[in-house]
Amino acid sequence: MELHNKDTFSEDILPVVIVGNGPSGICLSYLLSGYTPYFSPDGFHPNPILHNKLTENPLLSLFDQDLEYLCEGVEGRSSNPVAVLFDALLLPDGDFGVDCASPLIWRHEPERATPHLVLGKGPPGGAWHAMEGSMLTLSLANWMELPGLKLKDWMRDKRRNLRNDRATPAEIASYYQHYVTKMDLEKSFACGTTVTSVSRVSLESGCSVWKIQGLQRRASSGEGNEVIEVPFSVYAENVVLATGTHDIPARLGVDGENLPFVCHSFWELEAAISSGRLDRASEPVLVVGAGLTAADAVLAAHHLNTPVYHAFRRPVSDPALIFNQLPKLLYPEYHKVHQMMSQQQHKVGETVVNLSNQPLSSLADGTSPYTCYPGYLSFPKHHVAAFRPDGKCVLEDERGLQTVLQVSMALVLIGAHPNLSFLQEHGRPLALDSEEAISCRRNPLDVNPYKYECVKEPGMYAMGPLVGENFVRFLKGGALAIVCDIAEKRSKKRQEKCTTSSLNIQLTNCALEA
Repeated sequence: MELHNKDTFSEDILPVVIVGNGPSGICLSYLLSGYTPYFSPDGFHPNPILHNKLTENPLLSLFDQDLEYLCEGVEGRSSNPVAVLFDALLLPDGDFGVDCASPLIWRHEPERATPHLVLGKGPPGGAWHAMEGSMLTLSLANWMELPGLKLKDWMRDKRRNLRNDRATPAEIASYYQHYVTKMDLEKSFACGTTVTSVSRVSLESGCSVWKIQGLQRRASSGEGNEVIEVPFSVYAENVVLATGTHDIPARLGVDGENLPFVCHSFWELEAAISSGRLDRASEPVLVVGAGLTAADAVLAAHHLNTPVYHAFRRPVSDPALIFNQLPKLLYPEYHKVHQMMSQQQHKVGETVVNLSNQPLSSLADGTSPYTCYPGYLSFPKHHVAAFRPDGKCVLEDERGLQTVLQVSMALVLIGAHPNLSFLQEHGRPLALDSEEAISCRRNPLDVNPYKYECVKEPGMYAMGPLVGENFVRFLKGGALAIVCDIAEKRSKKRQEKCTTSSLNIQLTNCALEA
C-alpha cells in the first residue's frame, strides 16, 4: 500500500493506526478485520470457574463480554490479566505442554471490522525476519501461532518437520508473512515505512486526533531499480504502539565500550565467524549477559571451538535466570549452557587459565580444573569495569576484586530498548518510571491492564514487549483488550450521534409547531 501526505479532512481520519507489523500488529489487525471469537457450543475448558463463566452468555462474542470478570481466578505466567485469560482460552493447559483443544470458535463478521492501517519497516513479521535462521525458537511451536491458522498445519503443508515441537526463527517469520496473505489482511499493511513522528493535532471542530508522519521506501518511477523515500502523513483517532524492543541494544556505560572489538549484537558474532575473523585459533571471546541471546552466542562460539569467557551479574542459582525457568527436556541446548555456567566457574583467588592454550577437541588429562567443558569459563556475579584498547577487559566481582582478560572480541548481550524516537522524549513520560529509559523487563509502558490504553495518554495504546510481554503466546491478549476497548468507544460515539440527531429532530419539530 502506498501512502501519501494527507490533509486533515474528516473522511481521511482512520479509527486506528498500528505502528509495528510484527506478531503484535498482525494479531491486532486480524481482530480488527472482523474475526470474532465465541465460546463453542461444544466447548470445554479445564478451568471449571472459567468454563462456568463462559457458559453464562454463550451467544455473546468474547468482544462483548466483561473481560475483567472473566479474568478473575485465572492464573498464568504473565502479569497482565487479559494476556493470561486469552492464552488460557487459546491454549488450555499450555504451560504443561498439553495440546488441548481451544473452546473458542472463530467467525468472520465483516460488520464488526474497524478500518485500520499497519505500518512496518520490513515485511509482515517484524524482527523475526532479522533473527538468526537456523536456531530453534525458545517457545513451543503452538505458542508462536496466531488465531485461525495452526502453525503445525502450515508446517505440514510446507513439508517441514518440527524439531522437539519447535521451529526456527526463519520458519516463524515465513509463517507470519503467509498469515497476513491467508487472512486477507494485506490491504491494511503498509510495509517499508519508517515512522518519524506521532503527535496530537487539533481540528477545526475542536477535537484532536493523532498525526502520524514518516517515510516510505518505494521503487522510483524512473529507469533502474533505485529506491526512494517518500514522506507520508496519516491521521487516526487511536494509535497503537506495537514496535517491540529489539531496536536499540542496551549498553554497559563503561570506559572503552566503543572500541572496535566490543560488539552489541549476536549478528556481529555471526559476521565474524562467516568472514573467518573468528576461529578456533582466536583469542577467547567474552560474552556478557545471562539471557537467551547470550546463551546463543556461547553455543555458537563453542561450536566453532573458539574459547569463551562468560560474565554475568547474577549467581547461577538465581531463580530469575531464564535457564532456571525452562524445562530441561524441551530445551536441551540451553540446559547445556546452564550446566556450563554452573560447573565451570572461575574460583575467586585462582589465576585465570588462558583458554587459548587449553585442548578443545577432547577432555583434558584431569590436571586442569576445567575438564567438563574445555574452552569455557564463567564469571558469575561479575560485571565489566572497563575495556582497554589492547583487547583486554577488566571484570570486577561484588567485592571489588578485579580480573583482567585478553580477548579477541567482546559481545555485550544484555537486552535491548525500543526505538520510540518518534514520540516526545522517546516515550519516557509514558513509562512506569518516567525518569528511566523504557525497558521490557524493568520499565514498561504504564497501561490500563484491561484496556492496554496508556494511563498518561488517552487514545494511545501499547502491546507486546512494550508492556512486558516477551512471548508471542501472551501478546495476543493485548490485541483482545485493545479491540474490545476501541469497539466500546466507537459504539458510544455512534450512540451519541444518534442521541444528538434525535434531539435536533425534536427541536426542529418544536420550532415548526410553534
